[in-house]
Order: sequence, then C-alpha cells, then structure tokens
Amino acid sequence: MLDLAMLLRECIEFDQQVHDAKQLHWSRGDSLQNAYLALDVELAEIANTSEWFKVWKTHRGKSNPGQTSHQTLLEEYVDALDFFLLIFHKQQWTHLTVLTPDELTKLTKGPDLNLTKTYLAINSMILSSLKEHRQGDFGHAWHLFLTMGLRGFGFTQDEIQEAYQAKREKNLKRQANGY
Repeated sequence: MLDLAMLLRECIEFDQQVHDAKQLHWSRGDSLQNAYLALDVELAEIANTSEWFKVWKTHRGKSNPGQTSHQTLLEEYVDALDFFLLIFHKQQWTHLTVLTPDELTKLTKGPDLNLTKTYLAINSMILSSLKEHRQGDFGHAWHLFLTMGLRGFGFTQDEIQEAYQAKREKNLKRQANGY
C-alpha cells in the first residue's frame, strides 16, 4: 500500500539533510524554483524513458543496464514523485498530498489515458501553480500524476512504495559518498 504521509516525511528529511550537508542558504523563492525546475526535468525524463510519444518507433521504452524498461520507468517516476512531495512541503500545501486507500484505488479505474494529453495537462497545471500560486492546480496535477503512474503505466501502489524506498536508500548512499 502506498503510504504518502511517510514518503512526504522522508522527502522533507532528505531535503533538510542535503541542505545541511551542502550548506545551502537559499531564499525560499530560489529553493522553490529549483524544486519546480527539478520536477519539470523529471517529468520530461518519464516521457523520454517511456517513449509513448515516439510513434515512429516499433519498440518503445528505454531501460538502464540490469533493469527492465518497466523498472527504469518506475525509477524515473519516483524521482518525479519526490519533487512533487518536496514542492507540496515548500509551498505549505502538504494537506493535499495524502489520499485515502479508496481515493488511490479510484485513480486506477477509468478509461485508458491519453498519456500525451495527461502529461501536457500536468505540466500546464504545475506552471500555473508556480506563476499564480494556485494550490488547486498543483493538487490536480498531483492526482493526474498518480493516475498516470497507477493507470497509465500500470504501476501498483506497492511497486511505487518499494521503488521510492529503494531510491531513497540509493540517494542516502550517494550523499554519504560525496555525490
């Protein structure tokens, strides 16, 4: 089961560790803009890894060495998830992050997603939330993002939870080794 409250806590802790270790003294605005930029890049990496839009390719989906394309995409997905959570924290919109098990299950049901329309809608709402400080837009982008993962890519809640935890451990080791 996906425990978004726990992931949010871990995200906040890791961000604080990085800021302390790197002695970052950013303004709130600079820190927030950096998180939005990182989220934008991670979303683009999801599209680039899955290659759903590359209609000219017969075999779509990139994979890292030793991973399937599904595993590689999942790793990119949890990278973006982490920056969603970080922005929720930095914007003080954390009340929008947690969904009930029933709400999460509802995101898996419905018609097939048009991934391109979903992706573009997510990006549009994210930019609107930054420019206009509209938490509703960011919250809706979050729901679409979760829907994209659960329904569009077919990730299970457990897969997302486990991949997030694995990536967190990887990032902690990276920081311990001067990444």
